Amino acid sequence: MEQQGAHQSTKHEQILQYIESLKVGTKISVRKIAETLDVSEGTAYRAIKEADNQGLVSTKERIGTVRVEKKQRQNIDKLTFAEVVNMVDGEVLGGRGGLEKTLNKFVIGAMEQDAMMRYIEAGSLLIVGNRSEAHFGALEQGAGVLITGGFDTSDEVKRLADELDLPIISSSYDTFTVASMINRAIYDRLIKKKILLIEDILVTGMPIYTLKGHHTLKEWQRMNEQTGHSRFPVIDEWNRVIGMVTAKDLIGAEPEQTIDRLMTRNPVTASPQTSVASAAHMMVWEGIELLPIVDSNRKLVGVISRKDVLRAMQYIQKQPQNGETFEDLIWSGFTEERDAQGQLLFRGTITPQMTNHFGSVSEGALTTLMAQAAYHVVQDVKKSDLVMDNMSFYFLRPVQIDSVVEIRPKIIEVSRKFSKMDVEIYHAQSLVCKAMLTAQVIDQS
Repeated sequence: MEQQGAHQSTKHEQILQYIESLKVGTKISVRKIAETLDVSEGTAYRAIKEADNQGLVSTKERIGTVRVEKKQRQNIDKLTFAEVVNMVDGEVLGGRGGLEKTLNKFVIGAMEQDAMMRYIEAGSLLIVGNRSEAHFGALEQGAGVLITGGFDTSDEVKRLADELDLPIISSSYDTFTVASMINRAIYDRLIKKKILLIEDILVTGMPIYTLKGHHTLKEWQRMNEQTGHSRFPVIDEWNRVIGMVTAKDLIGAEPEQTIDRLMTRNPVTASPQTSVASAAHMMVWEGIELLPIVDSNRKLVGVISRKDVLRAMQYIQKQPQNGETFEDLIWSGFTEERDAQGQLLFRGTITPQMTNHFGSVSEGALTTLMAQAAYHVVQDVKKSDLVMDNMSFYFLRPVQIDSVVEIRPKIIEVSRKFSKMDVEIYHAQSLVCKAMLTAQVIDQS
């Protein structure tokens, strides 16, 4: 029986610990790490790459790799002025000291000066052309400035930007283009924020109870009595996951039999960067109650249970919708209705974004609509998520742009773990496509 504790760290881990101990702003190189810690340059390179993935270091043009403050994912919806510079191929004219500040919103300066100033607030970004008085006014309000069309600004504005540490950026793109770029980036970040990762729900600092391959049934029984759990990861001497053992594996086993003869080898694992939704699907699909979470070297960093995952998914369901995926855009124009028998149906219009190069609705858009309708009809009956198992589609006739269509989903069978649905799409009372879908059900009630 064993609680995960101290184990001899590898060179890779030693390098990561060394990098983490450095002051923010310290320059790092492969050669310097290799010489300082007496490791090969290949080992140093791989560790620096991992540090970059973890957000401990950042590689910047003309500067090199430096130790940075590890950013929390909670700030993923915030955009820094430095990121805007990269996005719009910009040149920083002043206020370089404020590049790491975040902006809350952007304002397009296509109006008179007085009207413009009413919309500008601290932490915003004014997108405007060659208007020095607007540049000056925005800086005084605590906002950064993005000058479009590749124009410069006055020395007075540059001096003020430096004094206030508020960036003033010049880009050769026009106003519409830079606004579109920034808007798209903000939406992308909101979508990513909505995607909860395992690392967001993984509890750190708590003991992880594990067994070793040479332990026996007796050790499992002691661990079971101590923790009340019946499932444990099995690790080797380097803390790498080699198996999983559950009460079911031990049925009929002798007390002195070792765990390595009874465990399930090469168990399903996930990384901290796996999405919670993917983990839920994986656990339902494989019938897993406990999922080991491992790093890039398959070393155990934690475990999550099916209950942890479903609780997190319930939390996601309660959050307001942020950002728009393609599925959101396709489905957003459809309204929910009931027919005379009280059956759920959806009505909406085929938009230009849903069409193919022939001007009729694409098969991909129809597939999305039918899958969304199936999901919503199951949600109407029981609060559950779906893992699509099989989808058979029949496209009977093309549907033109601006056509109003009606989607009629019907549940054929639904149980605690399984659902079978039939979905039909009609235009002008004629059937245009039909689908039969089967899915695994993740019950969230």
